[in-house]
Amino acid sequence: MSIQQIVEILTNSGIEPNEANIEVRMLIEHFCGYGVKDIIMGKKLTGEQLKIVKEKAELRAKTRQPIQHIIGFADFMGEKFIVNPSVLIPRDETEILVRKAVEIINQNNLKMALDVGTGSGCIACMVAKLTDCQIIGLDVSNEALNTALDNASRLNLFNKAIFRKSDVFSNVKPREIFDVIISNPPYIPPKEKQNIQKEVSFDPDLALYTQDDKGLEFYEKITSQAPSIMNKGGYLLFELGIGQALDVKNIMKKNGFVDIEIINDLAGIERVILGHTK
Repeated sequence: MSIQQIVEILTNSGIEPNEANIEVRMLIEHFCGYGVKDIIMGKKLTGEQLKIVKEKAELRAKTRQPIQHIIGFADFMGEKFIVNPSVLIPRDETEILVRKAVEIINQNNLKMALDVGTGSGCIACMVAKLTDCQIIGLDVSNEALNTALDNASRLNLFNKAIFRKSDVFSNVKPREIFDVIISNPPYIPPKEKQNIQKEVSFDPDLALYTQDDKGLEFYEKITSQAPSIMNKGGYLLFELGIGQALDVKNIMKKNGFVDIEIINDLAGIERVILGHTK
């Protein structure tokens, strides 16, 4: 069994060749401790190592379980985050949201931020790491909060990224006021569940689906309540589902947010929206 034959296990299951190569490298790095340089230099895997990588590739091919769940980690903004079925796997689109939040925080020397629906804690952790801001991550899931705490611990973000159980703002404490509120909320309508990519189905339903027909439930809840816990001129930033930008913009305008900006991802899809209070 060769590395190329292991790649073919994935491609034969319908995974794109480039993605299959990347995933096999991830398996080799994680389970064998070999990096790209080791492979380029011709360092050979032992028969036992090849067997482990083959077994994991076969698991991926058979179940379409995300590679991140198989290795237990996801790469996000240059860091490795613990992931499991209780949290959303960090995706490249969310990096756009985080980088914009970091830019705003650093330009305006902001000090208090809130991450609603923190999941793995990837947003809160990267904001804490890249700014002087303290951030509180909220989530309704105990399992997600435990994962977020583990990730903050791995990055030595004690007292900078704090996590708390809360259904939207239900556990925000009296007199807590924020300069920035960030959220990548659930935004997939229930009717889309039958069409979802197999790999995405391994993410928790709680992080994916709303109960309304348009996927706007959490944009409405967060935006309507946010001004009461924000400083004057505070910023609200969301990640968007495809085709939701206009509806979310109208929700933000209705609730008093101004100077609303929409940012496209690399595919030209409207992916992030932000505005601030008057």
